[in-house]
Amino acid sequence: MSFHTKTVHQSKKVSKNFNSKVTPIYQTSSFSFDNLDELESYFHGETPYLYSRYGNPNTDELGSAVAALEGAEAGVAASSGMSAILSALLSVAKNGDHIVACDDLYGGTYHLLDQEIRSFGIDVTFVSFANEEEIRAAIRPNTKLLYTESITNPLLRAENIPLLVKIAKEHKLITIVDNTFATPFLLQPCVDGVDLVVHSATKYLGGHSDISAGIVVGREDIIQVAKQKVVSLGANLSPFEAWLTCRGIKTLALRMEKQTRNAQFIADSLRENENIAKVYYPNNVSEKGNGAIVSIELAPHCDIRSFFSSLGWIKVVPSLGGVETAVSYPLGTSHRNLPKAAQEKLGINERVVRISVGIEDRQDIINQLLIAIKA
Repeated sequence: MSFHTKTVHQSKKVSKNFNSKVTPIYQTSSFSFDNLDELESYFHGETPYLYSRYGNPNTDELGSAVAALEGAEAGVAASSGMSAILSALLSVAKNGDHIVACDDLYGGTYHLLDQEIRSFGIDVTFVSFANEEEIRAAIRPNTKLLYTESITNPLLRAENIPLLVKIAKEHKLITIVDNTFATPFLLQPCVDGVDLVVHSATKYLGGHSDISAGIVVGREDIIQVAKQKVVSLGANLSPFEAWLTCRGIKTLALRMEKQTRNAQFIADSLRENENIAKVYYPNNVSEKGNGAIVSIELAPHCDIRSFFSSLGWIKVVPSLGGVETAVSYPLGTSHRNLPKAAQEKLGINERVVRISVGIEDRQDIINQLLIAIKA
């Protein structure tokens, strides 16, 4: 071979006899075959991989790992939390169908349901899932599914999942629950009878603010449809990000245990502060705790800009779930495009702050927050 050819073909095939402790990164767009018969074997289900958009060992490992943690039958990885939600919705609903969704969702999900999903000819009704009668009243003959979050974003209402499953079974509906905030460390909605669970793995599953990924887990029959949606929509996750997410999951329990304890301390410490009008933090989510997010509403006399300018080492970011404590401004980021009437109804105003509590020493966290609140 010439030098030019050698530079292309210098890599050697790795023997399958090497027992790597960690799954290798299959950073490849496609897989090679020795002959046409071997290629044809893929289409007969005898060979697992052809093209990484269709499937890859790393993305398959991630889907299976989260499914196991959630007590689900199967799972599929996607390129982001939003693509996971879209794939889940379209695996159940089609043109002419109807969805009932809770009204206190993450702003991006609200927009997806209110704008994008409607463009598929699927109607959506938003109601308060804190009110059983509102849920029941919204169900129509063409309703296909109920959609909610196990802990809502950003005001942290803990969903009554057993009640939701009960209503769904009575009406033969599918349930989809976003379990991003709780994670399977605190809650496993599939175990309680939920059909599909979605995650923005960008948050706690990855845990280090360095990937963008989504997961759908649940019933095997629906997940097979969701997998096809991921493939057809080009919503597949890259092998490297899948590998990073799997690595992050290995410390999920350790991180959530610490972050949840820290968050409880922060919530309790701020309840009697004269400069705080409200502390949003759920109760009785799980025996293991109530999650790692605390939302607060500053008192009317406080200046929100001074607060955000005085946070010192605490980062201001539009996301959550990393090991570092960070704060976000829902009105200006995650819920910016929520209709004004919906913002007012939910209580998302200019003084609401969402705190993603990290793994730092809890006293350091509260000290820095109190400096900002005082400012």
